[in-house]
Amino acid sequence: MKIIDITPENQHHYFCCLEEWSDDIKEAGDFKQKWYEKMKDKGIRVKYAVDDHGIIGGMIQYIPIEHSMFEGKNLYVVLCIWVHGHKQGRGDYRHRGMGKALILAAEEDCRELGADGLVTWGLILPVFMRASWFKRQGHKVVDKYGMMRLLWKPFNEDAIAPKFIRPQKLPAKGSGKVNVTLFRNGWCPVMTLAYERVKRASEEFPGKIEIVEYDTTNREIVNEWGISDALYIDGKEVRTGPPPSFEKIRRKVARRVRKL
Repeated sequence: MKIIDITPENQHHYFCCLEEWSDDIKEAGDFKQKWYEKMKDKGIRVKYAVDDHGIIGGMIQYIPIEHSMFEGKNLYVVLCIWVHGHKQGRGDYRHRGMGKALILAAEEDCRELGADGLVTWGLILPVFMRASWFKRQGHKVVDKYGMMRLLWKPFNEDAIAPKFIRPQKLPAKGSGKVNVTLFRNGWCPVMTLAYERVKRASEEFPGKIEIVEYDTTNREIVNEWGISDALYIDGKEVRTGPPPSFEKIRRKVARRVRKL
């Protein structure tokens, strides 16, 4: 196994999160590619874990904290670390040490870049981005928000601990129409998938839906709202991970329309 950097020749694997086989990834569109093009000049870093046969089995993406959903200074943030674990496509690459190799490579890279530390986030549930896994890699919890934990590994004594950016205000209920509000960053196709489904569902109710969309690659919007990625229907947040099915989102929209 070896760790390699993203290149123009292999970046298409990154845009689909190694899931070329997935219809859901196709439904999410090209927002991740567009996001990457925006972030290339802002410090985005992407690395792959490659097996002995040259097959990419995992990836990690990290970015300066100033362009993330957290507060901090001179730190890098791991947006996600992903080892392909499905039977489809390239197959299951879990439990081969790829995740550990990727996080160590990112730490070394960030040290060389002059960062004061590497920030990670995780969930207390045993699903994607488990906080417990990052703890085993030597990262310590510095902030909590709901089921999420913010962790980090400082590289020196002068490092300042990061914090969650918390919501400052929430979208209001619509007046005369159902208010669908999207806070879209673009780095994660899973969240983008929910946004695309709610927009498609809204088309079935012409004149009944008002869609407001915020591009949270704009840091001023993140600071104003305290929200980076989220979906709200009439002021009520809809969980986007794992992404709800189109039918589930359509039912939520339809219920609000009936109450107009």
